[in-house]
Amino acid sequence: MQSKLISRNVTVNGRRTSLRLENATWDALDQICECEKISVHELCSMIEGVRFGSSRTSTVRAFIVTYFRLAANRGEIEGGTANKALTAFMAN
Repeated sequence: MQSKLISRNVTVNGRRTSLRLENATWDALDQICECEKISVHELCSMIEGVRFGSSRTSTVRAFIVTYFRLAANRGEIEGGTANKALTAFMAN
């Protein structure tokens, strides 16, 4: 797996910014958006709403792990998992 960081522009709460993530991390974020039927901008804005103290990039990575862990524990990934993952993420 290649760990080169890829920069992409996203709009978070109406403000344009960029995130530098590994290609596999971008793929995971895109997969979550597809499952949730929301844009990467909407998801990043949701994640921003629970960010406290950590960098935006770190919070996005932690959310992705939380999302897939929750899905793995349930044995499936389906729409609505993002809100449950945000709740679980905030509890940690």
